[in-house]
Amino acid sequence: MLKCDVSEAVLTSLMDAQLRHRLLYKRSTPPWREVFRRRCVDRLKNSRSRLVDRYRQRSTAGALSIVDEVMEEEWTALQAEDRRLLSLRGPRNMQEVGGVVQEYDELAVLDEIQQELMSHEISIIQEYERNLQLEQQYLSSVVEDMEHMHVICPICHTNNLSINSCFVSCPCGLHISTKRSVTPDVLQHLLESRVSEHRETCLQSPVFSIAPGAERSPGLFISCKVRHGRNPAGDWSFTVVDEEK
Repeated sequence: MLKCDVSEAVLTSLMDAQLRHRLLYKRSTPPWREVFRRRCVDRLKNSRSRLVDRYRQRSTAGALSIVDEVMEEEWTALQAEDRRLLSLRGPRNMQEVGGVVQEYDELAVLDEIQQELMSHEISIIQEYERNLQLEQQYLSSVVEDMEHMHVICPICHTNNLSINSCFVSCPCGLHISTKRSVTPDVLQHLLESRVSEHRETCLQSPVFSIAPGAERSPGLFISCKVRHGRNPAGDWSFTVVDEEK
């Protein structure tokens, strides 16, 4: 009985030694590693929009990461070129790949590539978040600029208009009560649109002026001293900002 136990111990020791030898021998990199790694990295970069879309919809059910999908797609393509490669899914036949040592080595390589891809994936998400933050900051600055934008007085062309809700004024003497809230961007757009409309049919520069009203507050007018079809006198005017009737 003792002799049998010793023989089994010796056999086990020899098997362990052979296993250690095979482990040392199998440290070489699989020939497909670099090709597979490079293809996976390229596919992940090309799938940036898919990853970002999934990140935007992360509140919905489903995995956020696309690393497993990328590896599966590229491994399937690589398998079509080399049928000796294992499947990433389902049970594996150890005999087909030369034993358990090769299986473990391949899994270690796949795990290494997976970790690298996950690192790339995190970088893509971080870049998206940085760009999103910059975009939000830009929009905030635009809104802030609009709130504090300055409109040059169309009368004196020197001072900035003072726009306070329903009242527009300038040190040059411009005083208009609009009876409704007017923001700087709305007023600027209104002035520019009136000038643009005039330039569509006339090369003469229009003039802004204050027209006093008999029964209401003064209004801002734009006028031009040229002949216009139905106005033989040659005077053309249009109210730009006036008191609401």
